[in-house]
Amino acid sequence: MTEEKGSIMARALDLAELLTYQDGAVISRTLIDKKIGTITVFAFAEGEGLSEHTAPFDAFVQIIDGTAEITIAGVGHIVEAGQIIILPANQPHSLRALKPFKMLLVMIRA
Repeated sequence: MTEEKGSIMARALDLAELLTYQDGAVISRTLIDKKIGTITVFAFAEGEGLSEHTAPFDAFVQIIDGTAEITIAGVGHIVEAGQIIILPANQPHSLRALKPFKMLLVMIRA
């Protein structure tokens, strides 16, 4: 998107419209990046994902659109638009788009 970061502030926005899907890609846009945490929107094309990794902080994920499989510590969870899941700190997790999906990721670093 060509908007300046500041232009999202103090405005009502539609999360689903902040990013568009791109074939074969994972797109992200950080909305807030502070020492205490981040808020980022992601768009995953079908079949795309993030390989298994860990983070030292809990993360809140809200599915905005589509369907994903999120695996936490070896257990798969199918999550769909409107649903949330918490990724516990220091637990290995991965994501895969079963259908194109968008998510909001909130990471609290405190």
